[in-house]
Amino acid sequence: MIIATVSLNQIWEDKKTNFLLCKKYIEEASSKDVDLIVFPEMTLTGFSTNIGITSEEEGISETIDKFQTLAKVCNIAILFGVVIQDKNKALNKSIFVNNYGKVLGQYAKIHPFVFAGEDKYFNAGNKLSIVKFNDFDIGLTICYDLRFPELYSALANSSDIIINIANWPEKRVEHWNALLKARAIENQIFLIGVNRIGSDTNGLSYKESSSIYNANGELLGFDTFKDMKIFQVDKNFTKEFKSKFNTTNDRKIEFYKDVL
Repeated sequence: MIIATVSLNQIWEDKKTNFLLCKKYIEEASSKDVDLIVFPEMTLTGFSTNIGITSEEEGISETIDKFQTLAKVCNIAILFGVVIQDKNKALNKSIFVNNYGKVLGQYAKIHPFVFAGEDKYFNAGNKLSIVKFNDFDIGLTICYDLRFPELYSALANSSDIIINIANWPEKRVEHWNALLKARAIENQIFLIGVNRIGSDTNGLSYKESSSIYNANGELLGFDTFKDMKIFQVDKNFTKEFKSKFNTTNDRKIEFYKDVL
């Protein structure tokens, strides 16, 4: 499968401008026969807690509708982030749309970033999400989730790839890189991290750090096209690697449940 990652320089709370940027990347990725293009967390707004502006209503989301249309027109699957209203708060979601414009799956972030006050504005999700696309099972996660290995172990039981979309600041980018690699190694799985670049009005800056790690914790090589990274992901690599060195079979799941 051909996957493009876009380290988008998100314009703060500007859905119109950000969508036009995404549209350009999607059209360019389509011209290179990309199967799946992945954008950062809260794609059209940046990581804003101003849910009165950013959130959209379930079932009539303009953001989801626009990406569905683009996916169908450009014959490409798209993974993006959006904020959806939820009672008196909101949900920080990732949405997977296939190349026919159908929503195959969506995921609400299970771990709001309490340190930054995210829990005051966002409710926590309570379900895993695994999407089937192009003979791959793809687990979905968002940003701060990366610090919780139990989630990744659960997803890895039924996934070939796990994707994390994020707004992960530069001052902690070494953690980002280390955790992506660790989640890939411990679960012997492809781990994709897509982070934004630029800066936001919270005074945070972001460094280009989107990448894919394989089951051995190695960075995948990529081609660069129009500021995108384009990767070839082959699930046979994982199968062959685990046939020679499988550690995940030695997990003691029931024991962990007793001690955690």
